[in-house]
Amino acid sequence: MTVRTTAERTPGRMRIAGEPVEAATGETLDILNPATAQVMTTTPAGGAEDVDRAVRAARRAFDDGPWPRMERSQRARVLHRFADHLEERMDALFRLETLNNGRPVRETRAQVGRLAEWFRYSAALLVAERTDVIPMPGPYLNYLLRHPFGVCGLLTPFNHPLMILAKSLAPAIATGNTVVIKPSELTPLTTLELADIAAEAGVPDGVINVVTGTGATAGKALAEHRDVAKLTFTGGTEVGRSIGVAAAKRFARATTELGGKSPVLIFEDAGLERAVKGAAFGAFIAAGQTCICGSRIIVHEAIYEEVVEGLAATAGALRLGDPSDERTQMGPLVADRQRRRVLGYVGIGAEEGGRVVTGGGVPQLEAPFDRGFFVEPTVIADVENEMRVAQEEIFGPVAVVVPFTDEEDGVRKANDIRFGLGSALWTRDVARAHRVAARIEAGMVWINDHHRLDPASPWGGLKDSGVGREGGWESFDEFTEIQSVTVRIAEDDVDWYGDDAAARLN
Repeated sequence: MTVRTTAERTPGRMRIAGEPVEAATGETLDILNPATAQVMTTTPAGGAEDVDRAVRAARRAFDDGPWPRMERSQRARVLHRFADHLEERMDALFRLETLNNGRPVRETRAQVGRLAEWFRYSAALLVAERTDVIPMPGPYLNYLLRHPFGVCGLLTPFNHPLMILAKSLAPAIATGNTVVIKPSELTPLTTLELADIAAEAGVPDGVINVVTGTGATAGKALAEHRDVAKLTFTGGTEVGRSIGVAAAKRFARATTELGGKSPVLIFEDAGLERAVKGAAFGAFIAAGQTCICGSRIIVHEAIYEEVVEGLAATAGALRLGDPSDERTQMGPLVADRQRRRVLGYVGIGAEEGGRVVTGGGVPQLEAPFDRGFFVEPTVIADVENEMRVAQEEIFGPVAVVVPFTDEEDGVRKANDIRFGLGSALWTRDVARAHRVAARIEAGMVWINDHHRLDPASPWGGLKDSGVGREGGWESFDEFTEIQSVTVRIAEDDVDWYGDDAAARLN
């Protein structure tokens, strides 16, 4: 696989039942390079008919194909081979992801470079899994079996197309399910490549199907399809809520990783330099376009001004520009509408009384990047926790800084929000670190770090940040249905209507 230039890139096609296909309507969507606003290629604008075709293909592969019936060891070997092929194509994959979503190549290399780990981990869980035996009273053997659901629908976002897909795709297919993937209409290119790589590695036709299109058409059709037994979705809270409702109507399962506004607590003993560096990473990685973004920085009043100054200096020094350049530290936002939204929030913050310390506008870059969707990394100080910029997800490179007085005040402010995905705290006090971490209302807490993940570690949130987990045994098990089997092992039979029935029932 090679990464072609804008002029050379051929139109993408969906993958259904192992075949590259166009949308039923013949309509297409333009795929832009967000760093230049140029059209790179097109992909099919799939709709309900295409989704139905993909779901039926996935169902045939589940009912009649070899994948669910393979020996576990054989399925694990295919997953390892898939991981091998991914590693062989890694350079091309992360460079294509940089072209498609605008993240600097230093970021996509670090993230996409770990992709194979998720498939190897799920392959390991597959061969390590054991069934449970329940100690039921009496002459009975009670054991549990786990069965795949059938067809799973995976709806993925624009910001981490491959990594977020791998989190759900790996356990879904490892456990014997088949899938229909609906990638973001903005960033579908690496997902289409990944489906091709899976086929080359020996994943049977129909196990992995990809339908491209908008969330309002293809995404909605997949969420509502009666034959999709489980959904996973990463994206905005309100869309996630509608997906949860659609799944609940037919009693399908749903795992959702939704919005966030992660608090980053910096205590007075944290060490100024390392805390500022860590907080800047949490706030500005991926240009702030991540649900786990540490954009709500809550700082002890004793070091508040120093942290604000440090964040402003760090933000102001970040190198923006060509994402494919190794020297670039921050890329563009994914689309112009996202840039307008972020700049709108900067204005809201100023209107609310916040102080824009640095950034807040569009950077001056040389052509062709002057047409890209860039926003200056921004720090807004003097923010109260009740302000919209402190409560609402901005999804851009905008960090707001809120002061706190003591530990109790800091924890209260950290938890005073409707989200609960992730959080971080910076301190050298070991006791405080564990004490505060246990009180934070979030699915994940990092101490003296931010945004670290591993296939073995459960990932997910509380409150309006979603339901369920990705990663670990928790995610692996959530792609299976439990069946309880009870066997009577006594030699004699029970005559339920005989004279001694009462005695036998005791």
